Amino acid sequence: MKTDIQLNDIVELKKAHPCGQNKWRILRTGADFRLECLGCGHKIMLDRSDLFKKIKKVLKEDKD
Repeated sequence: MKTDIQLNDIVELKKAHPCGQNKWRILRTGADFRLECLGCGHKIMLDRSDLFKKIKKVLKEDKD
């Protein structure tokens, strides 16, 4: 899956975080991605291949 993921985009993952939320904000891109849970604020690092396997949907950042 090739997607254009930018900083501050929201991604919806297939499995929910233990806090119940399955939406994450992208904080860092590159070979690894840093994500922040929108429910509890927990931050994780995932490598590119793992993230693309776990993504259900990409919600772009609102540009106001």
